[in-house]
Amino acid sequence: MDVPVLETERLILREHRLDDFDAFATMWGDPDVVRFVGGKPSTLDESWARFLRYVGHWQVLGFGFWAVELREESRYVGDVGFADAVDDRTVP
Repeated sequence: MDVPVLETERLILREHRLDDFDAFATMWGDPDVVRFVGGKPSTLDESWARFLRYVGHWQVLGFGFWAVELREESRYVGDVGFADAVDDRTVP
C-alpha cells in the first residue's frame, strides 16, 4: 500500500524512509523524548524493530504512522499516526 502524503504549510507527513533511521533512533533513544511514552529509551535494536513496525502497519493494515518532515528543511523531526497493538495474552 502507498502511504498517503499529507501536506501543510510547514510540514509533510509521509512514509518512513531508510534515511530517516539515524534521526529516528536518536529520537527514541533520548530520555527526554520518551519520558512520557514508556519512560525507557530504546536501544538501536528496539528502535529498528519500532521502525519496521511503523512501515509494516501500512503494508498489512492500511494505516499507521507517518514520518513528520519540516518542509523548509526537508528534515525528519518525528512521527504521528495510529497503531493497532496486539495484547500478548490474545496471541495463541
